[in-house]
Amino acid sequence: MATKTKYVERKIPQISLDDFEHRIDEISAEICAAAESVGFFGVKDHGLSEDEVQSMFSVSESFFSLPDTTKATVPWSPQNVGWEKMSQIRPSTGAADTKESYQLQFGENMAQSWIAERELPGFREKSLAFMHRVQGISEKLMVCLARGLGFAGDYFVRYHDVDRPDSQSTLRLLHYYETPKTNDGVIRHRAGAHADWGFLTLLFQRSGQSGLEICPGREVVTEHALGDEWTKVEFQPGVIVCNIGDLLMSWSDDRFKSTYHRVKAPCEEGDYFGERYSIAFFNQPVKDAIIQGPKQKYPAVTGEEFNRAAMAKYYGALKEKLEVKEKSSVVEVEVLPVNTVA
Repeated sequence: MATKTKYVERKIPQISLDDFEHRIDEISAEICAAAESVGFFGVKDHGLSEDEVQSMFSVSESFFSLPDTTKATVPWSPQNVGWEKMSQIRPSTGAADTKESYQLQFGENMAQSWIAERELPGFREKSLAFMHRVQGISEKLMVCLARGLGFAGDYFVRYHDVDRPDSQSTLRLLHYYETPKTNDGVIRHRAGAHADWGFLTLLFQRSGQSGLEICPGREVVTEHALGDEWTKVEFQPGVIVCNIGDLLMSWSDDRFKSTYHRVKAPCEEGDYFGERYSIAFFNQPVKDAIIQGPKQKYPAVTGEEFNRAAMAKYYGALKEKLEVKEKSSVVEVEVLPVNTVA
């Protein structure tokens, strides 16, 4: 049975990107201050209209409205592309998220993972156009973060070049299923508590579809969240929610904080039980990126090595749980990366 959630108010900064070139020093200071404290912040005046965002949500809905047999023609793969359903298990819960998702990338990993044009005309073109728009906003944030760490302004941008065939940045379309309003004792997890293991995440939510919550408190990239007091992150028109990932926390010598967050399992009065859509853009460096902070707190690793280590860390406890389950069940469970936000 779920216990009553402890909530606390925390300020989540909202930062305007208006007049970016002339205000870059001010904006950089604001972004870095937010990254150092709560690890979550919102950006506005970013140039992406609410109509463009809602149009992408319509594209997302059109995909999830397809029959499962059609969506299954583009199954999830270890390159973190493709469609999955009820198959992501978080170490924090040991249970599958009650959702489906479709991961999209820019480069060669998508060769066999785009839904056929005959099934959804224009889907690929519209998705890539949106992805490039979000990439442009991401690059502005990268410039600010690099400057704050004493790197050249284009330092992070060069390592996140989406024109490279081996680009790994990912747009994730998410659809959480409606859950019953019942006191049957079953906790139906939407996205269990986790930290993103990538560089930087940009998240788009829909009005009236709440559930995203944060729980700050990590002091180093290897520690879990401290405490259990949550703060709701509600939708606001024109605001993109951003959060630091483990990779950037390491790259900053733990100066910037990767914050634990979740999409709450609806279980008490005031929670949202209806179906929920969100879109997350995960900035991921190319495989040969060299990751090491200015103070060299951690040994230098490549982007590929960091991701592999993150997978081993997050899958350690999970593997044990799955091995126990496999002994008592013949049902196959596909485990997806935990580098996901709401």
